[in-house]
Amino acid sequence: MNSSYRIKWSLLVVGWLVVLCLQPSAVALQVPGLYSYQVAVSNDSDAERTRAFGEALSAVIVKVTGTERWLQDPRVQRALESAQRYVEAISYSSEFIERQAPPVIPVEAVDADTTVPAVEPARSITVEQRYVTVTFAAGLINELLTGASVPIWDSNRPSVLVWMVIQDTTGDRRLLTQETDPEIVDTIRQFSTNRGLPLIFPVLDFEDRRNLPVDALWSLDETAIRIASERYGADTILSGRLLLTASGEKVGLWQFIFQNQATVFDGFDVDLQAYLNAPLDRITNQLASYFAIVPASTDQNYVRLRVEGVDDLQAYSALLTYVRTLGLVRSVAMTSIDGARLELELGLQGSAQQLLELIALDRDLLPITASRNSEDPVLHYRWTR
Repeated sequence: MNSSYRIKWSLLVVGWLVVLCLQPSAVALQVPGLYSYQVAVSNDSDAERTRAFGEALSAVIVKVTGTERWLQDPRVQRALESAQRYVEAISYSSEFIERQAPPVIPVEAVDADTTVPAVEPARSITVEQRYVTVTFAAGLINELLTGASVPIWDSNRPSVLVWMVIQDTTGDRRLLTQETDPEIVDTIRQFSTNRGLPLIFPVLDFEDRRNLPVDALWSLDETAIRIASERYGADTILSGRLLLTASGEKVGLWQFIFQNQATVFDGFDVDLQAYLNAPLDRITNQLASYFAIVPASTDQNYVRLRVEGVDDLQAYSALLTYVRTLGLVRSVAMTSIDGARLELELGLQGSAQQLLELIALDRDLLPITASRNSEDPVLHYRWTR
């Protein structure tokens, strides 16, 4: 980049920064739909809509915080009683679904010579199911939680790679797939949606099966699991084994790898959904407690972020947009520019270490050796998008 072009580029960047700083900050979601929820309704009445608002707000609080415990907070409970105050938009939709029709009970015969008709066999009927999608104002929800000192989990969340092996009552073992066990996969995905937890399922191709044989997964071989998981680049790994007993019990063992530490815990239930939700709830609570923060209304910490590889306006705009989406960042100011290198001063509602861990969840900023330590005066990265 020659000197004249560098001057023009610097002036363009300064101008672009002024324009962007004049625009209000927006919530950019890596996990989509954190502030929306769809509720089934029986009609369009005010009473049914009010009920739906309360149910939707409960679900959104759980997604935004990552845990159900905060629904018991007194301020949150008061907000649930007036959920309409936080509603930004609603939309109705419907679909036709199959349902089991109630059995037809025959009328008793009038006299002994009359034949009593047989009970009509069970049958399915098609009915219309109505839904309302409720979207809440993110700013109002965040203000509510901040006022109650409830930690908010940023939408930039760690991915969880899920491996699972199942042993049936005959002793045969199989890897979990949508084709063989759709109920299990659908239950896990529904939990993912309800809690805003990004899940990844392995493709289970030849490479996966070679790197992680069924028996190795059944024994929760940590080394084999780590090797097989490398290709997916997931931030965390949840591996489980499930034994289906002849009496209908679900017995299993789980391993969760997070922050380079492996934790093993067991599972037991007779209900499949409860059995699956227990480990998912456990790891989601753990991740939320680690990454969620209570936004402060006053004091900010400041760090300097040096970024290499920003060689045009498009890259600069993408970088600034990305930085603004990090939940800790409350202010952005450019302090210097030198060719393709920029330095930004970031005002944080949190620590530099938390910022490092948030950035590490993505692949857009590649750390340069000096920036791996949060005590460094300048966090040094290369822009790779």
